[in-house]
Amino acid sequence: MSAEPTFVSSQNLPFIEDLYAQYLSDPESVPEHWRKYFSQQKNGDQRFHHGWTATSPFPPRSVFDPPGLIEAPRSHRQGELDAAATQERLDQLIRNYRVRGHILANIDPLGKQRPSPPELDPVFYGFEEADFDKELSTSFVGGPETRTLRGIINWLKQTYCRSIGVQFMHIDSLQVRLWLAQRMEETGNRLRLERQEQIRILKRLADAVVFEEFLARKFVGAKSFSLEGAESLIPLLDMTIERLGNEGTREIVIGMAHRGRLNVLANIMGKNPRAIFREFDDADSGMFPGGGDVKYHLGYSWDWLTSKGNGVHLSLCFNPSHLEFVNTVAMGRMRAKMDRFKDFRHERGAVVLIHGDAAFAGEGMVQETLNLSELEGYSVGGTIHIIVNNQVGFTTSPEEGRSTAYATDIAKMLQSPIFHVNGEDPEAVAQVMSLAVDFRKRFQKDVVIDMYCYRRRGHNEGDEPAFTQPVMYKEIRQRPSVFNSYLEHLLNQRGVTREEAEKIGEERRQRLETELAEARRDDYIRCNDRWGGVWAGYQGGPHTEADHPQTGLPVAQLRETLLKLTQIPPDFEPHPKALRILEQRRAMAEGQEPLDWGAAESLAYATILQEGRTLRISGQDVRRGTFSHRHAFLYDTNTGEPFNTFENIAAEPGKLSIYNSPLSEAGVLGFEYGFSLDCPDGLVIWEAQFGDFSNCAQVIIDQFISSAEDKWGRLSGIVMLLPHGFEGQGPEHSSARLERFLMIAAEDNIQVCQPTTPAQTFHLLRRQVQRKWKKPLVVMTPKSLLRLKDCSSTLEECATGKFQPFIPDAEFPDVRAAKQVLLCSGKIYYDLIERRKAGGYKNVMIVRIEELYPFPSTKLKKLFADLPDSTPFAWVQDEPSNMGAWPYLRQRFGDKFLKRFALERISRPRSASPATGSSKQHKREQEELLSAAFSKAEKS
Repeated sequence: MSAEPTFVSSQNLPFIEDLYAQYLSDPESVPEHWRKYFSQQKNGDQRFHHGWTATSPFPPRSVFDPPGLIEAPRSHRQGELDAAATQERLDQLIRNYRVRGHILANIDPLGKQRPSPPELDPVFYGFEEADFDKELSTSFVGGPETRTLRGIINWLKQTYCRSIGVQFMHIDSLQVRLWLAQRMEETGNRLRLERQEQIRILKRLADAVVFEEFLARKFVGAKSFSLEGAESLIPLLDMTIERLGNEGTREIVIGMAHRGRLNVLANIMGKNPRAIFREFDDADSGMFPGGGDVKYHLGYSWDWLTSKGNGVHLSLCFNPSHLEFVNTVAMGRMRAKMDRFKDFRHERGAVVLIHGDAAFAGEGMVQETLNLSELEGYSVGGTIHIIVNNQVGFTTSPEEGRSTAYATDIAKMLQSPIFHVNGEDPEAVAQVMSLAVDFRKRFQKDVVIDMYCYRRRGHNEGDEPAFTQPVMYKEIRQRPSVFNSYLEHLLNQRGVTREEAEKIGEERRQRLETELAEARRDDYIRCNDRWGGVWAGYQGGPHTEADHPQTGLPVAQLRETLLKLTQIPPDFEPHPKALRILEQRRAMAEGQEPLDWGAAESLAYATILQEGRTLRISGQDVRRGTFSHRHAFLYDTNTGEPFNTFENIAAEPGKLSIYNSPLSEAGVLGFEYGFSLDCPDGLVIWEAQFGDFSNCAQVIIDQFISSAEDKWGRLSGIVMLLPHGFEGQGPEHSSARLERFLMIAAEDNIQVCQPTTPAQTFHLLRRQVQRKWKKPLVVMTPKSLLRLKDCSSTLEECATGKFQPFIPDAEFPDVRAAKQVLLCSGKIYYDLIERRKAGGYKNVMIVRIEELYPFPSTKLKKLFADLPDSTPFAWVQDEPSNMGAWPYLRQRFGDKFLKRFALERISRPRSASPATGSSKQHKREQEELLSAAFSKAEKS
């Protein structure tokens, strides 16, 4: 090729760049005609193409650049060199339209424009007026083989600078960039719609507009968080669901905030408007004493039938006002559905997340959501993100609310395109929908639609936006609705008559009037939609003593299962310390050693899998365990290959998923909570690295896990394992904030446990998956107890009995022998037992409370029935007095425990911080605490 090539295309650029590198090193090493060509390209600054040098840290020009023909020198004629240089300049112009064309795009319905980048001006590349009518190669943009420069620029403006602006050149993959460029440039980034499709868009706009107008007229001043100004969201969702459904999607989970939710409920989710109107009237207030939620937080499910007769199940997640936190909840729900359908290629479901512009740029949960999108344990085949870009957040302007040009710039962390589109151009919205759906299907990656619109009213219907955005709202008040503007477009095209349009609007107004009349009938019957589908047969509500299943299994089965957990392939070489753990577990199975915590926990998981149930565990370092107690996966010391220790436990076990999560609490816990919503028959666990870090996920705990049943009637069996214990590791590695979980415990909403033996955790985990009474389970798990010899159990203890909400003192078969009672929970028990033995305090009974909520008052009353009311009782805890279980117990029982016994507190004093950072000080405090516990005891 280096001899006398006739043409060089962009696909041959690597060859040219290598040749140029040789030229820079030694000009005589390349043929003479190439020397002359490179000499003219250099212009004396050691540069070739657009800014690359042989020593530059930046890569050479991508082979993605347009494959237009560069005429290479057949001879030394200057004209041929000029043609090659002209084509090269054109290539650079085209590339920069792909990179920067979005800046000129007419995406803002309010007409705000940005300065044109100089690199989009042909003059920047030396083109003159005389060049505009020259014929140049255009094979790279579809259509005719050649066009004039003027025609090429017009086509590029149509593609990248009309109502759609696209950011996609940050994507590393050549294949993806080529696919996107071809899809957009072949059509000028337009979707050709048939008349019936245009009429459908008009009708969906009418649905949205008429609904909002009706609410404003009938419920004056009521909060609805109107969709006005962004009504194109309704046809966008309509088209998205139709496309997905007709291409094989059977489940769609939608997450969104409150703005526009009522409109989506009525016009997409199939919720009867009469139910919404009744919520506005607050006609059923007596059904929710202290519970329920506002109407614009509620979720719904609906079976959608596409125009081609395909069924799609839609689920709109319930959502609090805490923006963006629903994102991973929706993803977790979809992952559970996919697992249940065995859709492991993630082709039958889709997640659609609807964001606000201020929240997408401002909330850290967005980054956590995007980061999970392509991880093995959390992928759902790509999420469709729709930003309803109001161009204001409450009263905060974009200039005040973000440091980026676009609200969507955080999404460039992914290898995904971002489509900015003018929400007042519904056909452009249809085009980006088509691109987004096809991109997701082709590459199984997230995709972002940034729909620029505005908020016609204030943050809510009672707010005055002109206080802070007077100029913006002067413009907004003069604008017609998108329905009217699109109607004018169709009238100009003669696609619809004004009479047809008026009929469309009137039909919708009449329907809403009818629904309002039905909602206000005295004999209205409210539909109860609780606990159907996969939740049929499960229950929430008050705690019931009857639902305590037998969780033990035959010793022989437990022994065989534990042995299977120690089996590894013959050529597999685990770490020597991990191998010793397997050897210890074999000894435990054979009865030579008692069970430790890790073995009992693994037995619980293995037996759950043997029953064919789903087991999912995720969190930071969960495969090994923060404290090296689990070792669910072993790693070959030679190859690094993992081995799943649960692999051989059964011929057809349930699905096991154990994933080390990214360094995220809120996002991952939200995902696992979402998974639990669609997996009532499995065990879904999130484990914190240290329990102290769980407060990074406080929004998920407060707004979803602890309150969802009360607010939304939604059950969950999510398990949170939170390492907790005061062991001298400092204020950030001691406390899972037990007091906070007990503070939000009410109406039997959650379970809070602190087991102190391996057998107890075995039974607790198995009870959670077997119970029909489904409540979230919060477990304060141990750290030092994982290896404490006294903290052990036998296989027989796992085989018999069930989880005990408290454990009586085995030293007191007759409680009347006790002269003093110490109540405690967790690790402190073993410290108290040791001190009692060392001090000879044989008259002191120590009772462990293993389930702090619901509190086992009834059973404890029976245990202490024969004790005199004057018996001294004390609650002993490691935590300061304003933390741990004490504030909860004090509030629950007041001055008299069980209404009989005076209850003293023994703890560290009140403190702003959970624990000291000094190991020596910790030991001094612990000694003082133990001394205080036995200060009134008599030695015997």
